[in-house]
Amino acid sequence: MVLVLLVISMLTFLIFYVMPPGDPALNFAGRHATPDILAEVKRQFSLDKPVYVQYYVFIKRLVVGDQFGWPGLGFSFQSRSSIRTQMLPRIWITLQLAIGAAITWLLLGISIGVVSALKRRSFADRAAMGFALFGVSAPVFWLATISLYVFWLKLHISPGTGFTSFGTSPVSWFGHLILPWIVLALLFAAFYARLVRGNMIEVMSEDYIRTARAKGLPERTVILKHGLRSSLTPVVTLFGLDFGGLVGGAIVTESVFNIPGLGPYVIDAVFRQDIPVVLAVTVFAAFGITFMTLVVDVLYAYLDPRVRYA
Repeated sequence: MVLVLLVISMLTFLIFYVMPPGDPALNFAGRHATPDILAEVKRQFSLDKPVYVQYYVFIKRLVVGDQFGWPGLGFSFQSRSSIRTQMLPRIWITLQLAIGAAITWLLLGISIGVVSALKRRSFADRAAMGFALFGVSAPVFWLATISLYVFWLKLHISPGTGFTSFGTSPVSWFGHLILPWIVLALLFAAFYARLVRGNMIEVMSEDYIRTARAKGLPERTVILKHGLRSSLTPVVTLFGLDFGGLVGGAIVTESVFNIPGLGPYVIDAVFRQDIPVVLAVTVFAAFGITFMTLVVDVLYAYLDPRVRYA
């Protein structure tokens, strides 16, 4: 995990600080800065040193922190303030969106997949696979726009765009996030439904399932304890990668629903060429993916006892 993060941070640093034409210090000092101001900016941000020294300073601040605290994410070129101070509240908002969407797509995907596998070739099976096809085909930005048009503008069920903290009003918090949760979850739920259906069909034909039924176990126990548990191993792998990489989908969803998370923040940073902010968000996303991969490896030992003795 540490090695992967080092490689990703190194490549990202080279892309943002070495490959782009021009001087990164100009983004902070301004195009009309005097040579003295430009030299002072380079000195403050260690841009006057070799690339490997700049990378060392970046990693050191990231690990041990800087004057703004830990982790040391640097200084924004545009706002002239700490990136850490700006990012942490937005990360918490994005995590609320991501966790809610993850719970939603797991509930939808696993439930639909199990029902579809147990009711093969029935109307429920065909309806579930039709839902899966719709979820895979529909882009997130289109789903978000259509859902706002239907549930907010026409039916007046949703409170619309914006965000309210849980401490201010739990009811308003849930009302503003339920639609983004569903929109963000539909794409993933469709994949999970198809994956669980295929795994369940294969598992339910195994010999140990027939043995469990021959012992007189209730069908509910056979399905949930023996069939579903064995079918969730590949789902856990996919879930770890999907949840860690959810920043991409959250960027679009937050922008459409006007949620002040990492999405609008990083989009604004890209258009303004605020390199430190884009770099910090990229490193955070990489950490999320690698950390969730580590969690998946740990969960394997619980879901599949054979992993413990491999």
